[in-house]
Amino acid sequence: MTESQSTSARGKPRRRLAPSEKYELYVQVLTGQATQREAAEKWGVDRSTVVHICRTAKQGALDALAASVPGRPGVSAEAAALAQARAEIERLRATVTEQAVAMHLHQGKSRWD
Repeated sequence: MTESQSTSARGKPRRRLAPSEKYELYVQVLTGQATQREAAEKWGVDRSTVVHICRTAKQGALDALAASVPGRPGVSAEAAALAQARAEIERLRATVTEQAVAMHLHQGKSRWD
């Protein structure tokens, strides 16, 4: 058994594809060079694996394109969400500070008696 193979629960050898192999498989299916079944047979994997690879590659491409803005370096979805969350935290911090000042001015200082 090679590094790229392991044994499943049924005792059947299972092949683990390298990222470059997954990409090549995806391109073959995408360009119509092979059907999902043909690709599964060629690469020695289950057809559900081919479906998963194609779905993952498509979603990855869509995420990368969504993050890509012409003239700016790409920002990942996670980095964009983090920046948005930090901006919201800062906005809420400013609001709470403003309300605390307003309440202090409205109520005034109480005596310590």
